[in-house]
Amino acid sequence: MAAQKDLYDAIVIGAGIQGCFTAYHLAKHRKRVILLEQFFLPHSRGSSHGQSRIIRRAYPEDFYTQMMDECYQIWAQLEHEAGTQLHRQTGLLLLGMKENSELKMIQATLSRQGVEHQCLSAEELKQRFPNVLLARGEVGVLDKSGGVLYADKALRALQDAIRHLGGLVCDGEKVMEIKPGFPVTVKSTAGSYQAKSLVITAGPWTNQLLRPLGIELPLQTLRINVCYWREKVPGSYGVSQAFPCFLGLGLSPAPHHIYGLPSGEYPGLMKVCYHHGNNVDPEERDCPEAFSDIQDVQILGRFVRDHLPDLEPKPALLEPCLYTNTPDEHFILDRHPKYDNVVIGAGFSGHGFKLSPVVGKILYELSMKLTPSYDLTPFRMSRFPGLGKAHL
Repeated sequence: MAAQKDLYDAIVIGAGIQGCFTAYHLAKHRKRVILLEQFFLPHSRGSSHGQSRIIRRAYPEDFYTQMMDECYQIWAQLEHEAGTQLHRQTGLLLLGMKENSELKMIQATLSRQGVEHQCLSAEELKQRFPNVLLARGEVGVLDKSGGVLYADKALRALQDAIRHLGGLVCDGEKVMEIKPGFPVTVKSTAGSYQAKSLVITAGPWTNQLLRPLGIELPLQTLRINVCYWREKVPGSYGVSQAFPCFLGLGLSPAPHHIYGLPSGEYPGLMKVCYHHGNNVDPEERDCPEAFSDIQDVQILGRFVRDHLPDLEPKPALLEPCLYTNTPDEHFILDRHPKYDNVVIGAGFSGHGFKLSPVVGKILYELSMKLTPSYDLTPFRMSRFPGLGKAHL
């Protein structure tokens, strides 16, 4: 627990990857920062746990691809500072029907932004990746800059860096009350803190903290089944075989994206997941009756059987993970409409980890009243009507 009477430059609530990068940027700029986390670290209750995430420049929207340039630089900088490998370039293989509109938009964005990529016909794919089967009409696009981020190592590296830079990381401290104003006061289960600004990066718990401040964001908490599938021959889908990460866009039988990472986290197991889940109360995500949507796992099983024939078509391991989605699946990075020293980062919708270095920089800039480095139009909460401003 930190000293109570100190005035901090910023309090950050929530030590997932977004909160950690926000605190890191604040500490790097010599701001007095305290990062509060309700659970003891490390934990697996939110969206930032587990060993791996995909990193990619491939997006339909130019603004994400542009943000990724700086993200790659900051990931490399953190890797250098930590002296630990946090990233591995494997390439990212996008799979979809030739006429798939999202695939076409991604190709157009990659071309516009000058990102090296390769369009692969079914025949070329078969030669490059013989253990991927495509249905008639399916093609591939290879984003060569894609790869794997080592998520748990990245979180540890950031928490160590924050402490090293003079910031405080206080875990096992649940926030009980926020008193807006200048300074803003935050009461936790362990004490009371005051700061010039507050940044809320609390994932599924965001609205719990915002309701008493007069707003409710249109956030939906989904529980995702993170599935691992056994290789029939260990290593056949591994990094050592130069197997890439992949993203399946609208492939039968799945209406939502399916993504996969080369085997490595667990020996002989490949992570293949459905980018979709079911509504859940974050407090009850471990309840057995609320667990495992069989339908999603069946869809994945059919995809694995049809496209990845060298995997067993039944998952060997399932782990829960939470997504906090906005209706358009774009982030919310904004100030509170009434209290301009309260900054909110939310709704990372299952694709925020790779972008967290720049998200943290933006939240740092907002909290310090600096001009943001990026156009925040796509991320403003005003794009959603009726946020309860009547209560303000």
